[in-house]
Amino acid sequence: MEKENCAKPSPERWHFGHNKAAAVAGSRSLRGAINKVITCVEETGPRPVIPLANGDPSVFPSFRTTPIAEEAIVEAVRSAQYNNYAPTNGLLSARRVVAEYLSKDLPYKLSPDDVFLTAGCSQAIDITVSALARPCANILLPRPGFPMYEARCTYNNVEMRHFDLIPEQGWELDLEQVEKLADENTVAIVVCNPNNPCGSVFKYQHMEEIAKTARKLGLMVISDEVYDHLTFGSNPFIPMGVFGDVVPVLTLGAISKRWVVPGWRLGWIAATDPKGILIKTKVVDSIISILDITTDPATIIQGAVPQIIEKTEDDFFNNIIHILRDAAELCYNKIKDIKCITCPHKPEGSMFVMVKLNLQYLVDISDDVDFCSKLAKEESVIVCPGSALEMKNWLRIMFAAEQTSLIVGLERLKLFCERHGKN
Repeated sequence: MEKENCAKPSPERWHFGHNKAAAVAGSRSLRGAINKVITCVEETGPRPVIPLANGDPSVFPSFRTTPIAEEAIVEAVRSAQYNNYAPTNGLLSARRVVAEYLSKDLPYKLSPDDVFLTAGCSQAIDITVSALARPCANILLPRPGFPMYEARCTYNNVEMRHFDLIPEQGWELDLEQVEKLADENTVAIVVCNPNNPCGSVFKYQHMEEIAKTARKLGLMVISDEVYDHLTFGSNPFIPMGVFGDVVPVLTLGAISKRWVVPGWRLGWIAATDPKGILIKTKVVDSIISILDITTDPATIIQGAVPQIIEKTEDDFFNNIIHILRDAAELCYNKIKDIKCITCPHKPEGSMFVMVKLNLQYLVDISDDVDFCSKLAKEESVIVCPGSALEMKNWLRIMFAAEQTSLIVGLERLKLFCERHGKN
């Protein structure tokens, strides 16, 4: 008996397909942009890869977290008290310690009810943007900036309007531009301080101007402070919540950077809003509703975080700052000797510096993405193309690395530029 000729199903006949919004949002992913660069590295290359792209220095021995944090995790696991589901907004003990931690820098006290725990600061961004999404809404985003905001706005169908950070003014916000961009559908402005990707730290006066401008325009401020207290220049860290009586602020943060544990995924959203405007406008209700339909940070890390925050000694933080200060100085001075790269502002915080790529001094390099891809292939050095941060023909360099690795990486970068430089 002959087999029947069965028609093969064609893709057009299926009732399912890819999520176009997810695809577009994913195209704005920083991970995706960096991974494309990493794939250019020769797998059998003789030299080790030097990662100067992601804000994750935990791979370097000098940036190991404090033993207090490690012991807190072990104790939480062995206690068998944190194998259960946690409440939607997080364990009370964890929210209380985060509220106390943030209140140290504020002129008012936060309560545990002001804090919502998230799986890292990335999820805090996701939830915040989702809570503000509504038809016709737009959010003002910095350029350059952390592309997770663009990705989540794209996914939630929220319009993005970019304002510039001014390199010649220490990467301060162009507030005149902010006022021109805002309209009746603008719901929020995003501020990142200490800044990723620029390494800048805003002065008190500038932050006060930001708060007053946002108040004038009727906007709330989304203050990304995941690099809180990682400052080593003349400007101290000042949280935007200091101006919470001027304008309502949602403060986003995490233990990932200051404690050098990005993989532990413990972040937060805090309503630094002493006048309760975010409650009256039901923004807090929206955050709670979204938390009800999303995942939580692991209960074990929630159980450990009170000890992590309360018992970590200043010596650990001071050592990290000392390493970052030396690394930033080294990076800034080395960059001065590279003809095709210009650094407009010495980094004073976070783990990054933005540098301008001067293509007129190079041959066979079409743009920043081409530069990063060829650098990875030829020198096994990974840096982030500025295009991923809305800054074409710029580069973001992560300097939070072992000093020996940073020196080698920057020397390879210089050799690459000389090899591709015009005679």
